Amino acid sequence: MERLLVLRLQSLGVAAEAWLNGLPLARTAPDGPALTLPIHEFTLAGANELALVIEPPLPLQTPAPRPLLSDGRRGASLRLLLPRIGQAAHPENARTLAQLDWAPLADAVTELPFTLRQTVELPIAFPRWRWFDAPVVETPQALVAPAAAYLQALALGLARGDPEPLVLAARLRLEEQALAYQRSLADDVGRFRLQVQQWHAQSPLQPVMPSADNLKLHAVAGGRLLECLNAAGEPLLQSPLGDGGQARWPLRLAVIEGRFYVLR
Repeated sequence: MERLLVLRLQSLGVAAEAWLNGLPLARTAPDGPALTLPIHEFTLAGANELALVIEPPLPLQTPAPRPLLSDGRRGASLRLLLPRIGQAAHPENARTLAQLDWAPLADAVTELPFTLRQTVELPIAFPRWRWFDAPVVETPQALVAPAAAYLQALALGLARGDPEPLVLAARLRLEEQALAYQRSLADDVGRFRLQVQQWHAQSPLQPVMPSADNLKLHAVAGGRLLECLNAAGEPLLQSPLGDGGQARWPLRLAVIEGRFYVLR
């Protein structure tokens, strides 16, 4: 692999969020640093739907729209870049495949949240990832109790320092990520196992135990995937670490014939 398809998001004076094919992938704070991440496993050969959201609401929230009077010094930019491996993902040294920019003139009024959208054809040859063809979940809230029970088994494994339940649950995701970046699946799984075991050896993991009361299912990707969140809109499956940090395991579930699969 000589080049890497990367998303770059930057904002000034506002929060911004980047979406690709119905999935939120990156979020910046006002005046925070630019964010970059590889996006092979979220892209589709042919048309891809790109969106830049200005002052996005937190997941699970639907605030009332509000007007923003621009002072001419606010803005946000979203780029899909194709740098060579080893080079910085910056427009100055990478090919730009798509871009969305928001930079209102002084005294312009924008109704927030505000969304810019673009359909972009990407010159890629990835296989069609499974999550694109997952069935739409019509009533996510009806699945809260069984999804919580499914996640409890993963959390219990982590509490014991055993990564295997999560490895098995996320096997399809791990396979596709390894394929997307031309990596060894065995190496990826090995690194994940080692990380969990090292964390647990330093200080026993204490993940939040999922329940029907604390699990919020947030439909994304047109309803084909369900994000497993807590009431604050963060990944529900998380644990404090001994060094004061926090381990988080974001999970997006597909539901196929009544069974849950971690696809992203």
